[in-house]
Amino acid sequence: MPEAVVVEASQLANLLAALQARKYRVIGPTVRDGAIIYDDLTTVSDLPVGWTDEQEAGEYRLRRRDDGAYFGYAVGPYAWKRFLHPSPFTLWRARRTPDGVIVELTDAEPSRFAFLGVRPCDLAAIGILDRVLRDGPYVDPSYRDRRDHVFIVTVQCANFSPSTCFCVSMGTGPRAENGFDLALTELLDPGSHRFLVEIGSERGAEILRELAHRPASASDWETATRLVHKTAARMGRQLEVRGLPEALLANLEHHRWDHVAARCLTCGNCTMVCPTCFCFSVEDRSDLTGSVIERVRTADVCFTTAFTYTAGKSLRQSARSRYRQWLTHKLATWVTQFGTFGCVGCGRCITWCPVGIDITEEAAAISGLTRKDERP
Repeated sequence: MPEAVVVEASQLANLLAALQARKYRVIGPTVRDGAIIYDDLTTVSDLPVGWTDEQEAGEYRLRRRDDGAYFGYAVGPYAWKRFLHPSPFTLWRARRTPDGVIVELTDAEPSRFAFLGVRPCDLAAIGILDRVLRDGPYVDPSYRDRRDHVFIVTVQCANFSPSTCFCVSMGTGPRAENGFDLALTELLDPGSHRFLVEIGSERGAEILRELAHRPASASDWETATRLVHKTAARMGRQLEVRGLPEALLANLEHHRWDHVAARCLTCGNCTMVCPTCFCFSVEDRSDLTGSVIERVRTADVCFTTAFTYTAGKSLRQSARSRYRQWLTHKLATWVTQFGTFGCVGCGRCITWCPVGIDITEEAAAISGLTRKDERP
């Protein structure tokens, strides 16, 4: 078993304080605008204590729990890329002054983030972004500078959405084995509220030394393991990934593409909530006087006709072609490009699709994994 200790729930405030004392900007889950989102945390009371979410295809709602769990929810509409790959982001700014033109690079000293409450699927998503934007042949300097300063506190999944989550199929959860500084498993029993804390780095061990703790017992490990196994066993969505890239690319003219295109609104919600989508556009903007110009990077999505606008027209004019591009990139050509799937099974695209399109259902039908007597 990895090195682990147990801390009482009351020590969560000390964890937050220890991170803040090291000048980290602590980001974590909080309730706002009818959802659990990720934003700045000042105190433990900012966490969604006693709240959970209920998710279905095209549906999301909050409800009260009957206990005081800090992390008793699945995932909300935001992903951590909001802080690592922000939009809009000013790449540079130029000012015309009496002494000439001055060019300013922005984000010269990026924030030192501490992410509190990162689910294993989202941790895997950060790893995918690392592979593409930091560790690949074409490095994004702003992403690299932000990412290299992040302290990550993962929360192992004892709570999930059985109707939308499929991290087990993607091999990204419900338990994280590495890639974190600290990993928490929330243990909530009658008369006892505590966390099993796994240490993933020396930075994590240093923080932990400031918290009151005791060694994890075999009983603590058994309880934590049982919770994670229960999550895996109850996951309602599945996706067969063996041979999936080849099967999808062999069925680019499958009639199911027309079926899903008839429902798809091409709104781009699935890409905006996806924790791994990173496409962007670049715009040059000036003020009304012409004395200041900025080059700004903004998030873009492959569901708009403007995304492939070239030589006077869009290269993907139909909803069919745009949805096909998105799904085959996530589950097929991403593997060729980056050596991994572009999907981590978080289920956000299912929940936040206005018409409830299910990526697992569509991928299964198009790849030929549905029964022969089944019809779309």
